[in-house]
Amino acid sequence: MIPVDEARQRILGGVNRLAAEQVAISEAAGRVLAQSVVSRITKPPHPVSAMDGYAVRAADVAAVPATLDVVGEAPAGGSYDKALEPGQAVRIFTGGPVPNGADTIIIQENTTRDSAVVTVQKSAAEGTYVRRKGLDFAEGDAGPQAGCLLGPREIGLIAAMNVPWLKVTRRPRIAILGTGDEIVMPGEPLGLNQIVSSNSLSLAAIARDAGAEPINLGIAPDNEDALRSMVSGAKRADMLVVTGGMSVGEHDLVRKVLADEGLDLDFWKIAMRPGKPLAFGVLGDTPMLGFPGNPVSTMVCGHLFLRACIGKMLGLPPDDGEETATLGADLGANDERQDYMRASLDRDAQGHLVATPFNRQDSSMLATLALSSCLIIRPPHAEPARSGDLVSVIRL
Repeated sequence: MIPVDEARQRILGGVNRLAAEQVAISEAAGRVLAQSVVSRITKPPHPVSAMDGYAVRAADVAAVPATLDVVGEAPAGGSYDKALEPGQAVRIFTGGPVPNGADTIIIQENTTRDSAVVTVQKSAAEGTYVRRKGLDFAEGDAGPQAGCLLGPREIGLIAAMNVPWLKVTRRPRIAILGTGDEIVMPGEPLGLNQIVSSNSLSLAAIARDAGAEPINLGIAPDNEDALRSMVSGAKRADMLVVTGGMSVGEHDLVRKVLADEGLDLDFWKIAMRPGKPLAFGVLGDTPMLGFPGNPVSTMVCGHLFLRACIGKMLGLPPDDGEETATLGADLGANDERQDYMRASLDRDAQGHLVATPFNRQDSSMLATLALSSCLIIRPPHAEPARSGDLVSVIRL
C-alpha cells in the first residue's frame, strides 16, 4: 500500500491539461479560462456623474448660496455638447457624461430649482461625485487570467470589457464503467442477489459538478469478451474510471482484461479508509482510475482523486480543499491507514467550525454519506483525539 499523498502525486502526474476551444461569452459560465482577458475598451470612456444633480464649476459654488443658470441636461445615454461657462449649470443624472468645463457634481438634495435657475445650498470640492475616465478599467488593462473559473462576477467584468469570445479549456470527457453481474440500473427489476447501481451515477455527478463531461459506458457483466468490448468505449475519453472488479476475487476480471488490453498499472492498493483497493494506470494514452465497489469508498475516492484530475485537466490551480475545524466528539487511535470519516459540519456560538463524526462509518452505508457535509481526515497512526481538538476536514 502507498500513502495517500504519494498516490495523489502519481495520479496527477499522469494527467495533463487539455486543449483550448473558443466559446461565446454567453456559454462561458462554469468554464475555465485558457487565455487571459484584456479589456478592449475604457470604462467609463469619459468622466460621468455618480449621482443625480447638477454639473457645475467648483469655483462657482465656493460661496453659497450660489445661483446658476440651468442651460441643459445630460442624462445617461445622452450628453450636453457645449462647454460649461461660468455661472452655468447642467442638470445631470447618474451615469450622464460630465460636460466640458464642469468639474464637480452638486447632488439634487443640496439645491432648489426655480424654472431655469438653480440655487446651490451646499458647496462641493472639485471632483465630488465625478467618476473619472477609466475609473473602472482602461483599454489594455488585464481582466480575468488563464486558469480562472468563470462565475457571474468574472462574466460580468469580461462583458463590460467588450470581449464577446473566450478561449476556455475543453471539458474533460470521463468514461465511467460499472462492473459486475450483480449490478442493475435504478428502476430495473431486482433479481436474487442483485443490487442497484449507484456508483456510476454518483461518479457522473461528481464529474459533471467538477466541470467534466461524463460518458456512461454502462455496466459490464463478469464476462471477458463483454468487458473488453465495453472498455473499448474509453478510447474517445480523456480518462477511464472503473468501479468494482479491482480486488483479487476469482470473479473480478477487470484487472485481467485491462492488462490484456495493455494497461500499464502504476499502483494498486492505497493506505486509506475507505478506498483501499484503488488502482491507477494508463490504458494506451488514457489514464485509468479503478475505484472500489463499495459505494462510500467510490464516492470518497471520486471526491479526492477524480475531482483533482479534472481540475488539472482544466488548468485549475491545485487545491486539496482542506480546512481546520474543532472536533465534536472523541475519536480513538487510528491504524496504519489514513481515515476519511463522514461527519456533520456546523458552527458553534462563536462561529467556529465544528466537525462531528457519525457513529457508523461502514463503507456500504450511503445514508450517512448523504447526511455528511465533510470528511474528517485522520492521519495514519493518529493518537486518540478528544472533543475540542483541532482536525483537518474536507467539505463535501
